[in-house]
Amino acid sequence: MTASSLSATERQPELVGQTVVVIGGSSGIGLETARRARSEGANVVLAGRDPARLQRAGNEVDALSTAAFDATNADDLERFFQDLPHPIDHVMVTAGGPYYAALADMDFAKVRAELDVHLLLPLQVARQCTTRVRPGGTLVFMTGNGARRPGVGLEIAAVLAAGLPALTANLALELAPVRVNLIAAGFVDTPLSASLLGDDLEQRRSQLRAELPIRRVVEPADVAALAVHLMTNTALTGATYDIDGGEQLVSGA
Repeated sequence: MTASSLSATERQPELVGQTVVVIGGSSGIGLETARRARSEGANVVLAGRDPARLQRAGNEVDALSTAAFDATNADDLERFFQDLPHPIDHVMVTAGGPYYAALADMDFAKVRAELDVHLLLPLQVARQCTTRVRPGGTLVFMTGNGARRPGVGLEIAAVLAAGLPALTANLALELAPVRVNLIAAGFVDTPLSASLLGDDLEQRRSQLRAELPIRRVVEPADVAALAVHLMTNTALTGATYDIDGGEQLVSGA
């Protein structure tokens, strides 16, 4: 057996004894990140809105605990953090989905809800993390990158995709030595994507398999692997990491 193969077989889990909190952890990318963190030895805490789905997810990953609540409610969010075991090591926020609407059809109540989930919630979580995440721990946010190309109906998604990198960089300075990073994903084959695309889902999958440089669709496990890397690589903070299989490089995708 070579030295390289020996080191590979003896690799130790990287999150042993640490606690990972996933807000939006009942399905999709959040649940897959919790699963990956558990495989690296972490204790995981899952939060989400749907109690039944959250309980199933918690049982699946043997979660330390679960909490069903609306994370955009500041009082509920504060109580959630107060009830966590201390200290915690990593927090990931995956709550919410994109909102697409042409200006004429825009529902401004939904726009405000989007800003609550994707802008105010990260700020509220960051404030909780100042006293509850150990030095050197991490805060990981999620956004999209598809709206970087202008298009009808992409205004809100584009504003958030442009604004969250700046928010991340500033929070990385203010929360230091807690590290703050942002994952910007293209299409990921999740239940949320399925609900958004409906009958067009398989057509979109086929298109991406044909056109992406990686010749496959990005899966939640791909994003989870990146998220856990951001937790374990202590040199990374204040940056935005694209994960889209090369989608931005292909004009038709």
